[in-house]
Amino acid sequence: MIKAGFALLFIAYGGLGFCQLGDTKFPSYFGVQIRSIIPTAFVGNPTTSLQKEGLKSSIQQTPGYSFGGIVRVGLTELLALETGINFSQRYFHVQSSIADSGLYVTNRLEFIQYDLPLNGLIYIKLSKQFYANASLGVTAGFKPTSIATLNNVGGSKFFYHTGYVDKKACLDINGNLGFEFRSKKSGFFYLGATVRLPLAPVFTYISTYRNQGYKITEYGKVSGAFLGVDFRYFFKNVRAIREEQRPIE
Repeated sequence: MIKAGFALLFIAYGGLGFCQLGDTKFPSYFGVQIRSIIPTAFVGNPTTSLQKEGLKSSIQQTPGYSFGGIVRVGLTELLALETGINFSQRYFHVQSSIADSGLYVTNRLEFIQYDLPLNGLIYIKLSKQFYANASLGVTAGFKPTSIATLNNVGGSKFFYHTGYVDKKACLDINGNLGFEFRSKKSGFFYLGATVRLPLAPVFTYISTYRNQGYKITEYGKVSGAFLGVDFRYFFKNVRAIREEQRPIE
């Protein structure tokens, strides 16, 4: 149901974007975006390690991806606003062990999030068709559900791993820097880098070991900061091309 709702919202949002293209002196464009999610210690700690009463656990963010639609609204020749809607898929590697027992387990958690970015963008014209641009803004996110997995290491011995979402709504700071090639016939092609800095942990990691009546639980906050590589394609604005080619009366 969540994915179906996202698909309907994406279609409706895209239709709205197309309806507004070319309505102003500075044209707007609708496009699609694909982004790699690359966790790195350069912008945040990709690994959270915990230890309590012999239980050692860690969770490490691994590469993921994001995709969605994007609308660029022209304000002036050098300024624009960008917004859109994106689906993000993240992966986390978890592991736990009990000291002096030989018990060691690994597993993977999959986490999804929906994003609504709003960025202010500035262009730098390099040539007739090549531009550099930079943007800065915020992203409102929605985390629909917590995540969990378990390992049974024999009999009544269990390891539980949980990513607990306390607040489903979140707000992140994001920035982008890239280059684009503009073609009147084919549209715009953009390649750049992005940085995402959450203002709060993406979720709380809960690691539990249970053996009959014996139980150990430990907690830690997980950062969702990452770098990314973006590819964007903006469809050509037919109305804007016609306006530009219209003869002077």
